[in-house]
Amino acid sequence: MKQFKSFIIKEARHILRDKRTMLILFGMPVVMMLLFGFAISTDVRNVRTAVVLSHVNHQTHKMVERLGANEYFDILYKVDNSAAAEQLIRHQKADMAIVFDRNNAIQVITDGADPNMAQMYANYATMILQSSDTSVMTQKLLFNPQMRSCYNFVPGIMGMLLMLICAMMTSISIVREKERGTMEVLLVSPIRPLMIIIAKAVPYLLLAFVILCTILLISKYLLLVPISGSLFWIFLVSCIYIIVALSLGLLISTVAKTQLVALLASAMMLLLPCILLSGMMFPVESMPDILQYISAIMPPRYYISAMRKLMIMGVGIDKVMHELMVLSLMAVVLLSAALLKFRSRLE
Repeated sequence: MKQFKSFIIKEARHILRDKRTMLILFGMPVVMMLLFGFAISTDVRNVRTAVVLSHVNHQTHKMVERLGANEYFDILYKVDNSAAAEQLIRHQKADMAIVFDRNNAIQVITDGADPNMAQMYANYATMILQSSDTSVMTQKLLFNPQMRSCYNFVPGIMGMLLMLICAMMTSISIVREKERGTMEVLLVSPIRPLMIIIAKAVPYLLLAFVILCTILLISKYLLLVPISGSLFWIFLVSCIYIIVALSLGLLISTVAKTQLVALLASAMMLLLPCILLSGMMFPVESMPDILQYISAIMPPRYYISAMRKLMIMGVGIDKVMHELMVLSLMAVVLLSAALLKFRSRLE
């Protein structure tokens, strides 16, 4: 155990001495949180709106006042017919038009060049116009009444960053030893090869928890995202997920021969799948069947789903038992495969 602790201290000193690694480990989470929290946002704000008032009555006036009284829409134009409203949209002077006809029916016209935002504009407007007061809308939007996109992005960023940092740094660390020829020196030491690998992973496990705490603090006090669930369960699920990421990095290190190959393999295999197939940006249910099958083997999908339930919804551990079991199974499989592959490669 004394030798094991010495290896952990040695690896920790290597990490702390490398300023570039420390910059990546702690700079990336802060930058990504700020980008997704403030710069990259799908929140609806100040939508340029035209209103067609060809048939005016008391109810129509009430709806227009309600629409203009919120922060989502700016009523810039009031026209007499829908053709004039369409021209405003075609000339990029308005993003959306609301048409009130004589039967009190409401038509929503949006700029479909961006289908996602167009649908979002229409959904916001429909909910506001259908509600007689704000309390009705609040009851329909559980857990995120203000419809802030950071509620969705924060769990996704946690899953992406922990996977990238843990897998990438672990694979590079081990490949660096092989590349420099120092791995053989470590293997002839009295400590067993398995303990050497675990000792190299422990500092990254501890750093991952520091990064997790940093993300949670930024999300709560800077992005104002609530942490409704138990911190104990959040850290427990995160611990299992971090072990999955470290095991994946160890598996990559058995294949890669150089640090560059390990870095490219980690980035190509993890970055885009984490963003596109984990449910971070797009719902998994709306993907084609083949992509849903591929998404089923992506660890970030289950971690992001569990964090949304624990952090935003504030549910208990029983509601994320499926995600917890899948991540635990992935941790066992990946760790076993990585250690077996690593041992056979060293022989």
